[in-house]
Amino acid sequence: MSPVVGWWLGGGLAFRIIVAGLLPIGFDEAYYYLYSRHLAWSYFDHPIMVALTTGLGWWPTGIITPLTIRLGALGLHTLSLLLLYLVARHLFNEKTGVLTIAIASIAPILWIAFGVLTSPDNGLIFFWTLTLLIAAWEFIPYQMSNSTALRPSAYKPSYRIALIGLTLGLTCLSKYHGFVLGAGLVGFCLASDRARKALRSPWIALSLLIFLLTLTPLWLWNSQNEWFSFRFHLFMRFEGDGDPNPYRVLDAFGTWLLGILYLSPTIGFPLWWSTGRSLVQSLHDRFTHPLSEGEKAARDRTALILWTSLPLALGFTLLGGKQAIYPAWPAPGFWGLTLLLAHSAVNWRSRTLRRWLGGTAAFLGTLVLIALLHLSLGVLQKPGHFSPLGGLVPVEQDGSTTLLDVLQMRSRFSQTPKLTQALENADFVFTDEFYLSGYVDMALYPLASKSITCFSQDPRGFAFWHDPQRWLGQDALYITLDSLHRDRNALTAEFQPYFQTLELVEELQLTRGGAITETVLIYRALNMQQAYSYPYP
Repeated sequence: MSPVVGWWLGGGLAFRIIVAGLLPIGFDEAYYYLYSRHLAWSYFDHPIMVALTTGLGWWPTGIITPLTIRLGALGLHTLSLLLLYLVARHLFNEKTGVLTIAIASIAPILWIAFGVLTSPDNGLIFFWTLTLLIAAWEFIPYQMSNSTALRPSAYKPSYRIALIGLTLGLTCLSKYHGFVLGAGLVGFCLASDRARKALRSPWIALSLLIFLLTLTPLWLWNSQNEWFSFRFHLFMRFEGDGDPNPYRVLDAFGTWLLGILYLSPTIGFPLWWSTGRSLVQSLHDRFTHPLSEGEKAARDRTALILWTSLPLALGFTLLGGKQAIYPAWPAPGFWGLTLLLAHSAVNWRSRTLRRWLGGTAAFLGTLVLIALLHLSLGVLQKPGHFSPLGGLVPVEQDGSTTLLDVLQMRSRFSQTPKLTQALENADFVFTDEFYLSGYVDMALYPLASKSITCFSQDPRGFAFWHDPQRWLGQDALYITLDSLHRDRNALTAEFQPYFQTLELVEELQLTRGGAITETVLIYRALNMQQAYSYPYP
């Protein structure tokens, strides 16, 4: 392994640790933290792996900070980069491996979504890349993986096919994207003259059995909960308001451009160019003339990457013409396609490569630094103690203030005797937003051990974690945000019928750069009279 790989891995990890420590916790992260507080075989909207990777950092220490809940993401992504380097080196050569790890370390959507934020993608991309590496070892023998030394080699299916069943199952236990990877591997085998033998071997039956057994937590939870997770992802997520939603080509084009922006244009455009060229070349080789065994092996290298990566990258881009797409959905496809971009870039001049990668890294690094300073200190907000020239964005128009500072909330709560006493007297705590319950749980966890739930018509996992009947006759603290309830009368009217009394205890002001960014409202709710009704299960 080249020493430069160690520099990329170590330097990238150090950079991401800084970002992870300074970046406020996101909405989804607050919710996934709750997974690690409510361990189950699976969850309403994701399999079990995200609970394990999120808890990996704070379980041993009992300390909940932005950094500790992201330690799993930081560590797994470093290993994922190493695995991606091994894939590139096996399929192509050392230089391609180094370029691949460099590109994946620079493209924002890849290192942020996979290597900083705690999410299902942390486990997904690790097991995804491990599966791809084992598949490369199985279907592209080393003596046929280097374009300068292609030699015929008879293929004999091996035990690695069974290992693929295990790692593919773990990929699916991370995120449902893993099923697309499995379909891509089957498609590759069907299209490859050599790899097609794997589908007729006894190893494939063992692999399928191991795959299904690995998914036992998923089957178990869904069978006990009316297969709700599958129903949510296959149907409920895409349900609109009942009106027809026509397909819009311009929306799909906009989704494609956004994907390029998330990758950075200097990486996104070349990535799609190298992918398109590789796809056209692969189709040309298949349909124009007979190939030698060595040429087929060379084609299979590209085909393995295309079959496992392009369906997600292209599929979710096209789906953007029908509905809004989350940035992380196509990202595993981009992750694999970096292999093709790196292989194309190998032939570029060294000076061009240095300018391309160095310039992109410097520009993006500057943007990240400014963003971190703004998110943590408010350097762009108006007003603000740390804003040069008076700031640019008025606080009330700054969307970044929706990310709550849980450490500040914890400090303000602990320094208010009225609130600590109210917390001690309460039987449970509830909010009216599922992600807000995560923020509140993080802030209150060291102060008191209280059950925290969510009363909302979008409760996500809370509809499965707690039986609303258990709270009858108990006292609660209701914690919400002023920004969610401009009409205080409507706020109390919503939950007053559920309790004998509902009264305001305190208002906590959260600040950034000396300016008030949010007000936390804490209500005392006494003697719950009727159970809250969730829309599901």
